[in-house]
Amino acid sequence: MKFNQLKAVALSSIFIILNACSEDTTSDLTTSDAVTISVESSNFIAAGLATPITIESRTLSDGSTADCYKIVVTGTPTDHEMGPWCPSNIYDDATAGGIWLENGEVYDVDGAFVKNLATFYNDDTWMLYNATTGEITKTTTETECDEAANPNVGEEYENYCVECLPSYVSDVTHTYYIPVTPKIAATPYVFSTGLGGGPGGPGTAISTVPSNRGLAFNGVVFDAPAPTDNILSAYTLAPFDDAGGHINLAAGYHYHAATGLSKKITQTDNHAAMIGYALDGYGIFENTDEDGNEATDLDDSRGHYDAVRGYHYHVDKAGNNNFINGLRGEYAL
Repeated sequence: MKFNQLKAVALSSIFIILNACSEDTTSDLTTSDAVTISVESSNFIAAGLATPITIESRTLSDGSTADCYKIVVTGTPTDHEMGPWCPSNIYDDATAGGIWLENGEVYDVDGAFVKNLATFYNDDTWMLYNATTGEITKTTTETECDEAANPNVGEEYENYCVECLPSYVSDVTHTYYIPVTPKIAATPYVFSTGLGGGPGGPGTAISTVPSNRGLAFNGVVFDAPAPTDNILSAYTLAPFDDAGGHINLAAGYHYHAATGLSKKITQTDNHAAMIGYALDGYGIFENTDEDGNEATDLDDSRGHYDAVRGYHYHVDKAGNNNFINGLRGEYAL
């Protein structure tokens, strides 16, 4: 009798263990969420739009069709100033320049930073200033911007601080399509690890995966990581402004880091503020909550789920030159 009771307990325990494993496996293969938050087009600042937002039916990355917001942006933020980027003299303070991102840290690009580049990178080739006057060598025309602000910059721009001005791209617009309601992908999409593509992530790399990560509420794109290795190998410096953005003639003004200066929507439960949408329609939130704490349960795409916001992303730290690592949802082609 006692043996039979023990046997029953043992079998019951095995059933519980197997059942728990089964439940865990199912949760790893999520195909739907209890809460899915649709994109709210009114969150975008109207002044950053070239035309009003409309809805179009588009083909998604899985071949299905869905209603998507057509968002045409100017790329010019109206919620903060652009620049400055390069200081003019090695005696300038931090207000005269922007920031630089290196090894997870954010550095002020003031005159002292430029003067100290040879020490900072342990390479005496760095010399972006006139030793007599302290004047910093930087691009000053649209042509110089065009030639210097690209990964294949020529030797003639060695030891230049690259600064492209908003007036060079005042007529630039870009069009983005974002699903009105996010749709979970069977496998998360990986951002390319190639030039300007980013650090990669989960799932399988596919050639159609966009390099852009999403849009801030002011209409400025969250771009792929800046190709800083190429920039530095040419002995150029292309700083970001304090908002984490800079300009090239093709992309216009774009972000490479989230520093907290663009529009944000604060949450009522101490959660990190919302700052935009990824290209799959899921929300993008700041790196830390109101107490300065980072989420500890993010997946490989830098996202997680809660019952208030549904699935959503948290951006990487500004110093990492990165936003999110992949797309968990289908995106418009």
